[in-house]
Amino acid sequence: MLFIYIIIWYAQFKKKNLFFKQIIMSNSALIKTVQESFLQEGREEIKTGMEVEIHQIIKEGGKERIQKFKGLVIKTAGKSALEKTMTVRRKIGAFWVEKVFSVHSSTIKQIDIIRQFKVRRKSIKFIRNLTGKAARLKEVRKAK
Repeated sequence: MLFIYIIIWYAQFKKKNLFFKQIIMSNSALIKTVQESFLQEGREEIKTGMEVEIHQIIKEGGKERIQKFKGLVIKTAGKSALEKTMTVRRKIGAFWVEKVFSVHSSTIKQIDIIRQFKVRRKSIKFIRNLTGKAARLKEVRKAK
């Protein structure tokens, strides 16, 4: 809709022979400016191999509560900042549970990074098939 208004505005100024090429934005620049208002402030960059704790706001009826989900990030995806998602894997009882979270979602109150493991891939989905000692990852310590 906004793009249509820009085209109409462009056509009106073209008739007046004004130099307006500097004013018109490309599609990607226009999308970035619109998305900036929806980005959550203070979110750190999430990488594969991080152990995170996500505080998610859950609405039940008229009440709100915060649910924590602690697990390993096995996949990150998304090209633009607003499209960034992460898949978090956690063991609950005898079962493994995976949830996909949008990093800049309004339902996520905060993301705590607990620790970082050494990973050389963007997606470590192969860890689903590993058990015991084979499923271990080496922790990366931060220098103080």
